[in-house]
Amino acid sequence: MTSTVGWLRRQLPGIVALVLIVTTFVVARLPTPSAADTGLMAKKYAFAPMSVALPGGFKQQEIRKVHPDYTHIDAWISSVGAAIAMNDLDGDGLSNDLCIVDTRIDQVVVTPVPGGRTNRYEPFALNPSPLPMNDHIAPMGCVPADLNEDGRLDLLVYLWGRTPILYLAKTDASRLGAAAYQPTELVPGANATGGLYTGPQWNTNAATVADFDGDGHDDIFIGNYFPESAVLDPKSKGVVQMNHSMSNAHNGGEDYFFRCTGATAGPKPGVTYEKLDDVLPETASKGWELAAASADLDGDQLPELYLANDFGPDRMFYNRSTPGHIRLSPVEGVRTPLIPKSKTVGHDSFKGMGLDFGDLNGDGIYDMFVSNITTSFGIEESNFQFTSTAKSQADLRAKLREGEAPWEDRSAQARTAWSGWGWDVKIDDFNNGGDLSIVQATGFVKGEVDRWPQLQELATANDQLLQNPYWWPNVRAGDDVAGTQTLHFFVKCPDGTYVDLAKELGLAIPVPTRGVATGDADGDGKLDFAVARQWAEPVFYHNQSPSQGAFLGLKLTHDATPVPGALPAPGSPVTGAQVTVTLPGGRKLLGRVDGGSGHSGKRSSDVHIGLGPNVTGPVQAHLRWRDRSGQVHDQDLQLTPGWHSLRLGQQAKEK
Repeated sequence: MTSTVGWLRRQLPGIVALVLIVTTFVVARLPTPSAADTGLMAKKYAFAPMSVALPGGFKQQEIRKVHPDYTHIDAWISSVGAAIAMNDLDGDGLSNDLCIVDTRIDQVVVTPVPGGRTNRYEPFALNPSPLPMNDHIAPMGCVPADLNEDGRLDLLVYLWGRTPILYLAKTDASRLGAAAYQPTELVPGANATGGLYTGPQWNTNAATVADFDGDGHDDIFIGNYFPESAVLDPKSKGVVQMNHSMSNAHNGGEDYFFRCTGATAGPKPGVTYEKLDDVLPETASKGWELAAASADLDGDQLPELYLANDFGPDRMFYNRSTPGHIRLSPVEGVRTPLIPKSKTVGHDSFKGMGLDFGDLNGDGIYDMFVSNITTSFGIEESNFQFTSTAKSQADLRAKLREGEAPWEDRSAQARTAWSGWGWDVKIDDFNNGGDLSIVQATGFVKGEVDRWPQLQELATANDQLLQNPYWWPNVRAGDDVAGTQTLHFFVKCPDGTYVDLAKELGLAIPVPTRGVATGDADGDGKLDFAVARQWAEPVFYHNQSPSQGAFLGLKLTHDATPVPGALPAPGSPVTGAQVTVTLPGGRKLLGRVDGGSGHSGKRSSDVHIGLGPNVTGPVQAHLRWRDRSGQVHDQDLQLTPGWHSLRLGQQAKEK
């Protein structure tokens, strides 16, 4: 008996390996929908591409100037920055305004959604003056949020080469334009020499807004990619570096939290923040962040945080904060012999590029979809479709408090594992059928010379070499790495798996995409979406899908004070407010006021929930939120399908 046990123990690694091989083979052989079935599913969706108006007069570029040590990889360094957000910036009650980072002109542009009433204002670029700038700064993203709590949406712009800038909406502005915003430093006391910026050289690629400490006021998370350095200065003699590992790098830029401490409104608005740089452990704080998402997962109205890291493990944090004190503790998935380390929350070694929360398996608990690099015959990792395994929200809370993240990757089983060089991702219901779809941006550098072989060599290089840019293979203008990959549109099949309908829907354009923003631009109840494309024009997709059912749309805001003659004040989004709809059959659907989850695409702050084909009357909606004093409130409402505007204070009141 003893010899048998010993033999089994010695053979266990081989047995496990064999089981994994067989499992992978079975997953790879999962049946796919027939062409006829795919065609029928595609008929449930339709999107019309529309060109986005941009301001003229700016010099265009095709690649960025970079630090001398990065010259031979300037296309790689130039591979990020295209960003897009949808929201209601002019207060007309519709999410029909876009905030775009166009890498071709390195400007942050505000422009109306195409179609409809586009004469509301002319497209314009935000003007940072009188704040100091220089020629080695480039914007990377835009997050709409009411930062000074006056009922008007402001814009948080994060950049490479500089600390972020807050563009605060002026209460007396009568028309949307550059003059309608007051540029304000997020980090006070930025240094300037001769009018040029000489302050901290942050290189930010992730930001999200949420009330992390539960005091009733929104805070800001800033995730940096490169460590503080002159990445875009072609004359710099300073030291720069790359990741010190392809799978476990912790030498990226520092992460910071900013807790709101005061705000003023008026023609010269202002806001102040306390900078917190010790909330996260050092190794977690110095990941190479490309995306961040926050959401209240366990129902206590304190948002959890997930960070998608390039070159190393993603990080997930449970929120234990109290008013005035942000405290986040790491949580990790539980490994078993059949779950590889790289498929476990908090332990993976993949290249996290984008993420979003959504209840994909219909159990009333949020799941996560994380984009990675998944190119066949390239760097073939996999996406993560982290599916909840908790029995209930109470069970989830108990596990999170113990440091356990009860989610398992089911991307292979769901057929969403492999798509390409993934970036931003949004999970939403685009035809009100009651099931969530997954829109994913992919693609890296577009050119003519294939550089995949050199990149494969780099992926297997000694970690001691990676940190020095000298050892990186050329990726310059004209080179190509995943340059013809396209947008993906994963739709749920009747058996619970997913099929990509991008080609059938005309979305599979071979241009690298980066940010995806969603919102109902015309108020018809069907979500439209907009896409930022790297070194190419952005595109807006108007949703013309045949409706598969009813929807519930909620604008959840704090009170706002209108100013006669000025743009309307729609109210401050109640960031983090949670909505649970219970359908007549008992099924629960989730929605939330999102504070800017993802890579470089930001969805509208409206809540949109597709109700499916069987709902004809009012539905039960449970609302949970914090008021401005930090008090948590719960309220059950019977709401008819359609759009509703609710003021959330001590209780929810329809406008």
